[in-house]
Amino acid sequence: MTAAVIDQAVALLRAGQVVALPTETVYGLGADALNPDAVARIFALKGRPADHPLIVHLPPEAALEDWAADVPAAARALAAAFWPGPLTLILRRHARVPLAVTGGQDTVALRVPDHPLALALLRAFASGIAAPSANRFGHISPTTAAHVRDEFGDAVPLILDGGPCRVGLESTIVDLSRGAPVVLRPGAIGAADIARVTGHAPAAQRAARQAPAPRASGLLARHYAPRTPAELVNGADLPGRLAALAAHGDRVGVLALGRPLGHGLALPDDPPAYGRGLYAALRELDRGGYDRLLIEAPPQDDAWRAVNDRLRRAVATDD
Repeated sequence: MTAAVIDQAVALLRAGQVVALPTETVYGLGADALNPDAVARIFALKGRPADHPLIVHLPPEAALEDWAADVPAAARALAAAFWPGPLTLILRRHARVPLAVTGGQDTVALRVPDHPLALALLRAFASGIAAPSANRFGHISPTTAAHVRDEFGDAVPLILDGGPCRVGLESTIVDLSRGAPVVLRPGAIGAADIARVTGHAPAAQRAARQAPAPRASGLLARHYAPRTPAELVNGADLPGRLAALAAHGDRVGVLALGRPLGHGLALPDDPPAYGRGLYAALRELDRGGYDRLLIEAPPQDDAWRAVNDRLRRAVATDD
């Protein structure tokens, strides 16, 4: 990416347009976070409900006080330890942040991404870029520029191609707007990492005895989902389930763990490598013309927490 392309992206953002940009987690659909009309373009393109808040991506030099009304010591410590990186902090909203960004809430989600192209754009823009994942709302998140093109075609004026995303799963979201840290969405930065920095083990939202959590990205029951019906199946049950569906005449795609099985793909039995490849694999299977997808369930331990969160939402029904 040349300086001229960055300049083009900045000009589009300042004109109230959207730009797709890579991060280490997934590709984002970005707009000027301080321009409500530009933010509205994101919601329109994605088909995203207006009350579903966006994450504001900041350049490393940004002052948190310009975006949050209250910055607790834990937030400063986490930002110093993990930014740039796959961690989003939810804080009380500064008055200058449009309610269009926060879904009408008095909290704002902030992070500094760890991708050289995203950082170059943010520094050149010198302000915050609101950027949810660059896909239709609820669909599989994009981890390559080609995925963004598949979703939007020419509807996005500029897609910055930064190669495949290094992490591949969305950022950990930690709410600090109500006191002690609460993990709303698991990601590459785990609870032990947060406890090491803050001195307090964060609660999961369902265990937190606090006021209701703010709404945040990626927390709907069904999200990150292929259009093909999908289900999670324990490894021991997978051959039998595959055989039963095949006997019924269904064409079945399989996402196996560690080794291929049937018509489909396999991902490594290593959590970071699995997470890095998950969305690309789901997209490939979704294009395969299958009647149903079977996903072999990973282990249910802390190392797989983020992966299992995404898979559980990907196979959920709308009922």
